[in-house]
Amino acid sequence: MFGTTQRHSVTALTMEKRTSDARWLVVFIAASACFLAPQRVMAQSLMDHPLHWSTPTTLPPGALVAVVSGDPRLPGESTLLVSMPNRYRIGPHFHPSHERVEVREGTLLVGTGDTLDRKLTRPLVAGDSVTFLPEMHHYWIASGRTVVSMTFMGPFTITYLRAEDAPRPRSFPFGY
Repeated sequence: MFGTTQRHSVTALTMEKRTSDARWLVVFIAASACFLAPQRVMAQSLMDHPLHWSTPTTLPPGALVAVVSGDPRLPGESTLLVSMPNRYRIGPHFHPSHERVEVREGTLLVGTGDTLDRKLTRPLVAGDSVTFLPEMHHYWIASGRTVVSMTFMGPFTITYLRAEDAPRPRSFPFGY
């Protein structure tokens, strides 16, 4: 009799566990849908509002930037698209807040540390992303034409580790 009761208890526990697992699966799927929703909203907002590409004064010459959401000059979350030509480099730098970078097109070679070294980079391709912690020293190299989205808490601030990596004042037409 004890053996039978124990089997029924195990069966009941197994069914409870399956029910619990099913509930967690539903919660996981619902949570995943919530995380995907902002991307669809972002994609929709990109179609609703044409992007205005400009030459950034805070990055080395050659890149173009478009504001997707927020105002990078003000406190709060902002997202930018950064378009870079082949071999474009942003030397070692850091930001005062988290920076999430997602590759939209091309390949971005990402490295951490105080010295730009292509051999120490990790390639990120379309769909890959990385988050840099505040004050984390990092650098980028575009391999082919590359477009990334960059999300951060504003105002946007970038501090280059070497003065020669920082962009210099630009003359016409790049300063406009």
